[in-house]
Amino acid sequence: MSDVTTKPASAALITGHMAGMIDMPALPLWVGILISGYGLAPAQAGGLVTLFLGGVVMSSLLLAPLFHRMPVRWLVPAGYAISGGCFLVMAQVQGFAALSAPHLVAGLFTGMSLSMVHGSMARAANPHRIFALGGLALGVSGIALFIVLPPLVTHHGPQTLFLLLGGIMLLGALVTLFLFPQPPRQAAARAAPAPRFSRATWYGMMGVLCMAFVQAMIFSFAERIGADRGFAPDLVQRALILSGFVSATPAAMAALLQHRLPPIPVAVAGAILQAVVACVIVGGTGYPAYLAGVMLFSFVMLFTHTFVFGHLARIEPSGRANAATPAMVMAGSATAPLLGGMLVQISGYGALGIVALCLAAVAAWGFSRSRLPDTAQPVSA
Repeated sequence: MSDVTTKPASAALITGHMAGMIDMPALPLWVGILISGYGLAPAQAGGLVTLFLGGVVMSSLLLAPLFHRMPVRWLVPAGYAISGGCFLVMAQVQGFAALSAPHLVAGLFTGMSLSMVHGSMARAANPHRIFALGGLALGVSGIALFIVLPPLVTHHGPQTLFLLLGGIMLLGALVTLFLFPQPPRQAAARAAPAPRFSRATWYGMMGVLCMAFVQAMIFSFAERIGADRGFAPDLVQRALILSGFVSATPAAMAALLQHRLPPIPVAVAGAILQAVVACVIVGGTGYPAYLAGVMLFSFVMLFTHTFVFGHLARIEPSGRANAATPAMVMAGSATAPLLGGMLVQISGYGALGIVALCLAAVAAWGFSRSRLPDTAQPVSA
């Protein structure tokens, strides 16, 4: 088996991260295409994305505690292959009912693969760096997605979204099939009792969960916010494309600043800044404010999460906490598109900003409690 620190293994981890997380930059296009291309109501479009993300969460919650006992090497490509097949099925059907089941199944198997990828990243020699490189690959992929997908949808129909996502999943399956590593010392770990998570670990995970909820809730409707304010389609697309370009930079910056910035202050500041930018997006009155908010929004989450990932790998070295990254990132995300759609229909976009501020307070408090050394008694995982 490949070692986690080799270049082929790193390439597999980076590709696996990009494939499993591609739904995050795709969220605004995904929701927007379901609404404009398939004629679904905002709550229905958000509900389908929620089914996918909910499947990711369920799978991650079930498998992350067992990461050290799982045949990781084979689960990753298998999960991505099945997920890719589900997306290809989605390209052949229409309507909320027909799209529901493949969304859920694709989420379940994406979550399985992504949990194994993140757990393996946590066992690398430098988890912060490998996660940052994965974020860089995701940012570049997001740029390509924003540039390529809208014209393809215009010329070939909304099903192009699912064909492209399915192709990305199948690419992840192919690369990880040949290059994915076996986490070091995994065989011995299977026989060892699982250590309990410390309170610091739980607080850090809670902070990521809150930030991920805000990220999905706001970004899912970024395209619709711009359209409903009367901005021209090319201006909205420009904001999303620039967001993709900006989102390619935080991972590299986080890697360079790993030993210069302490993770907990970065996390607390990131949670607060995220809420401020969210309020700019939903409450701004002109295009410059909308453009600035959309450009910076994903940057804050990606930069902050890289530091938190490395922090969790240090305080919980078995890899199980970071194997739950899909659950942390997408548990909030799973309900955020649906809740966001309901809030928009009932109270307008301003309600999203209020929820973002409340969750920022919770996230900042959680991160502030996730400090080393952790003198609190461990609690059961």
